Amino acid sequence: MYRLLYPMRTFLIVSGTEEHTNVMTADWVTILSARPFFVGVAISPKRYTWKLIRDHREFVVAVPRDSQVKDVWIAGTKSGKDVKKTEILSLKFIPSKKVKTPSIENALANLECKLIDMRDYGDHTLFVGEVIAYAYDESAFPNGIPNLNAGFLMHNAWNEFFRLAAEKKYMMEE
Repeated sequence: MYRLLYPMRTFLIVSGTEEHTNVMTADWVTILSARPFFVGVAISPKRYTWKLIRDHREFVVAVPRDSQVKDVWIAGTKSGKDVKKTEILSLKFIPSKKVKTPSIENALANLECKLIDMRDYGDHTLFVGEVIAYAYDESAFPNGIPNLNAGFLMHNAWNEFFRLAAEKKYMMEE
């Protein structure tokens, strides 16, 4: 039962090009390497995003703000096969620095990825991207450390999200 690993951070995966942009919600995103900086995202072959990443060989991992939770919900429950999500979402898309796939304006961060590998594992494909450029809100990551009160969004269950907050922080001795 994969839900035993929740709550998890939730992300938006942007795929396609400026002319045809799609965005989907994904929790199954992870760091695979620091040097070089590789990230992985597990996506079902049933998803329209799966086809776009395979075809265009790039994607953007966006870190949404808690204020974008309605768009996160829509992006995760509507298919780009059926609707043009850019027309029903309130998200604004901006050109990325190094990939043709747009980034999300006002996201806490955008990581631009070039696809370097994709492998099937069970009912999902793990897309591995090398992060070749990024942009972020400096107030959300002062000195490179996440500000836990910046509005990071967590996914708890099907339709339940919450804002990460530092109610209690544990600082360990080095």
